[in-house]
Amino acid sequence: LEDNYAFLSSGTWSLMGVEVDEPVINENTLEWNYTNEGCVGGKYRLLKNIMGLWIIQECKREWDRRGEVYSFGEMVQMAEASMPFMAFIDTDDDLFYSPGDMPAKVQQYCRQTHQAIPQAKGDIIRCIYESLAMKYRWSFERLEAILGKSLDVLHIVGGGTKNQLLNQFTANALNKPVICGPTEATAIGNLMIQAMALGEVKNQSEIRQVVKNSFPTEDYLPMETDSWDEAYHRFLNLQKD
Repeated sequence: LEDNYAFLSSGTWSLMGVEVDEPVINENTLEWNYTNEGCVGGKYRLLKNIMGLWIIQECKREWDRRGEVYSFGEMVQMAEASMPFMAFIDTDDDLFYSPGDMPAKVQQYCRQTHQAIPQAKGDIIRCIYESLAMKYRWSFERLEAILGKSLDVLHIVGGGTKNQLLNQFTANALNKPVICGPTEATAIGNLMIQAMALGEVKNQSEIRQVVKNSFPTEDYLPMETDSWDEAYHRFLNLQKD
C-alpha cells in the first residue's frame, strides 16, 4: 500500500522492478539490462529479468533422473544444514540458461572462478539459494541507483514465496524487510483487472486494498547482516559490470 517499494515476481524466472510514470531510458538501464514494460493505468514497470528457481528445478530434475529423488522441501532442509557462503555463482551467467546436469554446471562455474567447489547436494543447493539472494541485492541496488533514491521494502509474489529459506536469505542480503504473498499473484491480478473493467472496484489502490484484505502475507526481517555484507563483496567480484 506504500509507494516506496520494489517488487519481485519469484518463480522459475524472477522479475524485479518498480512502477514508474514514464519509461526510464539512460546509460544505466542499458548497461544493467533493465527494461520498461507498459502496464495498467498508463504506467510502466521498470524491471530486470533475473534467473530464478530454474537452476534448483534443473538440479532436482538431474537427481531425479539418477534415481536420487528429493522433494523441494527436503532440498531446503539439505541447504539449511550446509555451510554458509562456501561459493557463489552468477545465476545469470550463460552457463545456466540451458538444461542438462545443472549440479555439474554449478561445480564447473565454481571451478572456473577459482572458488571452493561444492560437492554435497546440500552445498550445491545452498550455493544456488545464496547466490540468488545476492543477485536480488545486486538488482535492487541498481534500481535504487537508477531511481536516485533508497527503497524501503521488497514485495515478493508468486510461487517462490513458498520458499521460506530463500525469502529469509533475500531479507538478509538486502538488509531490508521482505513481504511475501500472495502466491497466485498472476491469477489474482488478472481477476482484479477484470473486476475493475466491470466497475466492481474503482482503481489500482482499491484493488491492492482488496488483495491485502483477502490473502495472507508473511514478513521477513533481516538477520546476520554483517556476515551477508562481507559475503556480498565476494559475490560482486563475479559480476561482469
